[in-house]
Amino acid sequence: MKHMTNKTNLSELSDFEIIELYPSILKELKARGIIRTNNLIGELGEYLAANAYQKNPKLPNLQLNIKSTKNIDATSNKGERYAIKATSGNGTGVFASLPTEDDGKVYFEYLILVRFNKDYTLDSIYELTWEQFIQYRKMKPPENKWNLPITEAVKAAAKKIV
Repeated sequence: MKHMTNKTNLSELSDFEIIELYPSILKELKARGIIRTNNLIGELGEYLAANAYQKNPKLPNLQLNIKSTKNIDATSNKGERYAIKATSGNGTGVFASLPTEDDGKVYFEYLILVRFNKDYTLDSIYELTWEQFIQYRKMKPPENKWNLPITEAVKAAAKKIV
């Protein structure tokens, strides 16, 4: 691969050289602590959400949890639990570990939605309460798991962070 200068014109690289960039980018993002796994979109969503909360003095600071924490991705300095979902579409992925039947338990206090544009630039960040999540969630076939369609009603009800 060509030695990259500070400002390499990507269009000058061959197809193979462009493909080779991806693992290098993942490695560097991990080294910088921006991502922790190869789930690039989910990890960038978590990083951008935590960063947005940290920059806003009216919001709590979030500490990203270790990856094996079930149902929650971050905890606030007040001990509140946050699930974070990132998407470039009109709905979240499924909440794989949430039960399909209501058991009366609260699995997180807040859900943060990180929305990307189709080119994966940041579009917006929204926050919903557990109660709002329960109100708007839908069962997604064929997985038979909950997801959250991001409708105009959801955006209107949610607190817009960015």
